[in-house]
Amino acid sequence: MTSGGDAAGMNPAVKAAVERARQLGMKPFVIYDGLEGLIDGKIKAATRDLTCEMSHRGGTLLRSSRSKRFFEYSYREQAYKHLKDNNIEHLVIAGGDGSFRALNDFFNDFQVPFAGIPATIDNDIAGTDYCLGVDTAQNIILNCIDTIRDTAQSHHRAFVIETMGRDCGYLAMTAAICSGADILVVPELPYDLESIKKRLQPQIEEGVGYVIAIVAEGTKKAQELTDWLSTNTGMDTRLTVLGHMQRGGAPSARDRLMGARFGTRAVEALHSGNINRIMVYHDGHHGECALDQVAGQKYHVSQSIIKLCEDMTR
Repeated sequence: MTSGGDAAGMNPAVKAAVERARQLGMKPFVIYDGLEGLIDGKIKAATRDLTCEMSHRGGTLLRSSRSKRFFEYSYREQAYKHLKDNNIEHLVIAGGDGSFRALNDFFNDFQVPFAGIPATIDNDIAGTDYCLGVDTAQNIILNCIDTIRDTAQSHHRAFVIETMGRDCGYLAMTAAICSGADILVVPELPYDLESIKKRLQPQIEEGVGYVIAIVAEGTKKAQELTDWLSTNTGMDTRLTVLGHMQRGGAPSARDRLMGARFGTRAVEALHSGNINRIMVYHDGHHGECALDQVAGQKYHVSQSIIKLCEDMTR
């Protein structure tokens, strides 16, 4: 099942998990609508025709939800009854930190083992360098920035572009590095507007008549920076909030490959008795992490990426 915000790569992960489960002699099922669907018994046998078209599709065909009801024991008990009625003994969930903790509570109540697949475009899950959906989101953001740059250059404008990421600046940082942005504002780094003004002045005087600024949504500074640029550069300044377009779109080749690897490994972990583990990708290698190394832990963007961003903040 898939839970939390949708992310490109979820569908390839589901397809891979179903196929590997079948190869190992298990009978795979899918659960629609995430934790809410688990409570309501939206469970269906995972037939081949159900998953054959999944690899190239964005979002999650199983749909998703965030569930307040799942925090109540009576609803978890209802969910467990649905699993028992279908003789389901293991769960694979693609989602984020909250989804993993929810299934850990479920295990503590009813001893239903699970495996977690990290899937969030925010890339903010501890223990893994990569979460499903990130590469696709990065490419969408870069395409938008490249398009906006054409207009900025044509009209001598400054553009402030707000990316998703909640309180994590990973998407904004990587987008700024890859697009050659002039200014970056993220939660992980302090920024100095006076220093930025001094740095930009020669650039503007030498005829580079546009400015591209990337702001992470968690800073809540996009409008403030837009107003500052308008006042301090003399340029017509526009704010573009990319919003939910960053979630959609067909998964990139990397997200399809990572989804297949995560999905396969999740089923293999359960089959071999490694329960309640989160699939991770760290330092170029796939592996597994104990739940307590992931749930509730703070994710930190690597220092190598932060270092590349420092000049855009001052």
